Amino acid sequence: MDKNPEIDSVDLKILNLLMEDANMPYTEIGKRIQVSGGTIHVRMKKMEQMGIVKGSQLIIDHTKLGWDISAFLGIYLDKSSLYDEVASEMQKIPEVVNIHYTTGIYSIFAKIVCRDTQHLREVLHDKIQKVGGIQRTETFISLEERVNRPIPFGDTNQLDSY
Repeated sequence: MDKNPEIDSVDLKILNLLMEDANMPYTEIGKRIQVSGGTIHVRMKKMEQMGIVKGSQLIIDHTKLGWDISAFLGIYLDKSSLYDEVASEMQKIPEVVNIHYTTGIYSIFAKIVCRDTQHLREVLHDKIQKVGGIQRTETFISLEERVNRPIPFGDTNQLDSY
């Protein structure tokens, strides 16, 4: 990874703490890394302007709201040059929560979330298979998600070497 000279160990410590708890107040982060809350605010604004921090999100356990099926789709395209067009159309499908342009046998690997198997069938048949440029799909139903986390930037006590 090319290091960004505008990012230092304080910035990485801030990011690590916020990845652990995105609701942590800037004053608490400042206390933990021994800088002011104002410094945290300024550095966060800098990282947002640089595109390193792209906002925050609320993570919801969809299964507790009755959306019990997560599935991954391996998508074969008629031509790989159709990726942008197909991805744009798939973004319009609310059940599609992730889209990846990939190497290997699939052109696209996507994740969808559905209420149940009937809903999954409807999404596949009535929405995804109707997107122009998709030749066929292979569906893999997830039985359990064990890990879903951001990549750590190392132990915050050891980041001074960054």
